[in-house]
Amino acid sequence: MTLTAIQVAEGQTVISTGPYAIVRHPMYSAAVVMLAGIPLALGSWWGLLTIITNVAVLAWRLLEEERFLLKNLAGYSDYAHRVPHRLLPFLW
Repeated sequence: MTLTAIQVAEGQTVISTGPYAIVRHPMYSAAVVMLAGIPLALGSWWGLLTIITNVAVLAWRLLEEERFLLKNLAGYSDYAHRVPHRLLPFLW
């Protein structure tokens, strides 16, 4: 099951500077912070329970994207070796 199409645009290159030098998927890292922050900001302790499911779906998507990029984006394999953390620095 694919939520949206993962694709490589013509002429696309690997970006390895800025936040991409720390984690391979900084947008997903920000999403994890947002997923935790929204229930806290709203004072919804029950909302925090959704974090587990949401992060699991996000991790699945991230792994699907990585499999695709390793096969289809030149230089991604070298980048993945240089930047070992996918989502959270020093954790994963």
